[in-house]
Amino acid sequence: MLAAQKLGHDVFYTEGKHVFLDDGQVRATVKSLYLIDDPQRWFDNITVYDELLDFFDVIWVRMDPPFDASYLYITQLLDLVDKKSTRIINNPRSIRDCNEKLFAQSFPDLCPPTLVSKDSALIKKFLEKHERIVLKPLDGMGGKGIFYLDQQDKNKHVILETVTRHHSEFIMAQRFLPEIAAGDKRITMIDGEPLDYAVARIPPADDLRGNLAVGGQAKVIPLTVRDRYLCKQLSETLKQTGLFWVGVDVIGDYITEINVTSPTCLREVESHTGISLAELLVLKA
Repeated sequence: MLAAQKLGHDVFYTEGKHVFLDDGQVRATVKSLYLIDDPQRWFDNITVYDELLDFFDVIWVRMDPPFDASYLYITQLLDLVDKKSTRIINNPRSIRDCNEKLFAQSFPDLCPPTLVSKDSALIKKFLEKHERIVLKPLDGMGGKGIFYLDQQDKNKHVILETVTRHHSEFIMAQRFLPEIAAGDKRITMIDGEPLDYAVARIPPADDLRGNLAVGGQAKVIPLTVRDRYLCKQLSETLKQTGLFWVGVDVIGDYITEINVTSPTCLREVESHTGISLAELLVLKA
């Protein structure tokens, strides 16, 4: 938002609860904002009014998971906005279709060994095979609900009961990657191309999660040859599906997630390199 304002664009803001359909037209109650680069007072409200979403040149969809029924309906409403006059980033259909955990499995050769199931017996077999695994909810973010599990853990049965809610919810199990100690890398891709720097999120000493939301430390690093190879394999699919801005999570040599809803780490790169990825993003949009 700051970058768009700096580049001369008017900036407006709304929330999902303020989007509505009226007589076939998708509208929203929006706020016209003046942004201030100050975390204590970061904007001034200018005006509040109802507006056709077709009025805007670009709509940036920035809603955090979990993906619930309300989220689904908002993407369906956004599908009705005139795409000839308004670009929506990311494509609402692709946000709807591409679960951030499961979408990466469209490229199984680029991912660590993975199982998705609600069956504890299958997950136990997966644990026996790989000895150390990580369990994730399919709709989580920011490191919430992630468990590390090894064969010797006497709590493994209750952990599996808890994360699957007694076999009623699907979860993802992946082979544990010890390279997490060097960081869970977030690579930003814009219009199918990776940016030159990634943010390695280093886990705290007493945690295996590198997410910044749970205390991980950000380290800005250049992309490796392997990183660029992984991104090249994703490029055409991202373009075809209208996923203009994504955050690819890489641990070691493997992709673990493709974030399509709320990619982060632009400001971390700018603070370390002076390069405004946000301005680049707005210019390319």
